[in-house]
Amino acid sequence: MYQKILVPLDVSKLAESALEHVEAIASGCNVPEVILVSVTEPVKVTVKSPGYETSDHIGYHVLSETVLTTGQVPGASGDNLIGNLPLENTQWTRTVGRMYHQADKYLDRIQRRLEKKGINARTEVLLGKPADAIISYANDNHVDLIIMARHGRSGISRWAAGSVAEKVFRGSCVPVLLVRAPGCGPGI
Repeated sequence: MYQKILVPLDVSKLAESALEHVEAIASGCNVPEVILVSVTEPVKVTVKSPGYETSDHIGYHVLSETVLTTGQVPGASGDNLIGNLPLENTQWTRTVGRMYHQADKYLDRIQRRLEKKGINARTEVLLGKPADAIISYANDNHVDLIIMARHGRSGISRWAAGSVAEKVFRGSCVPVLLVRAPGCGPGI
């Protein structure tokens, strides 16, 4: 029934509470592929580089191995720039690289844990606003099921903070299994 399960994780124990459900469904249904994702959000940076006025930019730099290993930014092309960021800013590159690598290392650890249990998993670090990136990825990659934990907020804190899980649930054409946060009371 399920060929691909998408599991959004945000480096929290709460998000990881969905993993026991992922393990049960993936094993019980012989799911060929589990995709673990983490989303890196936009970062506002002040750019001070020759040829550019000092200004604020919001966007992402898609990193190449050259940038990650040498810290040197290759020539500008549409393949390595998203948004309106000058590529010459090495400090920006290192900042994004650090966030990317933290998410990548975290997902690799979870991937190894699932593979020890016989579950075929792979990882992706997505760029964008979390709910939008998750929905888009699920649609573009023919995902059959999204499994994620809810933070369990209610009332004003839920309204003020918003809920990525709720936005994914409401905005996705893919079925979503929301796992209740451990220790949640009734009605949350």
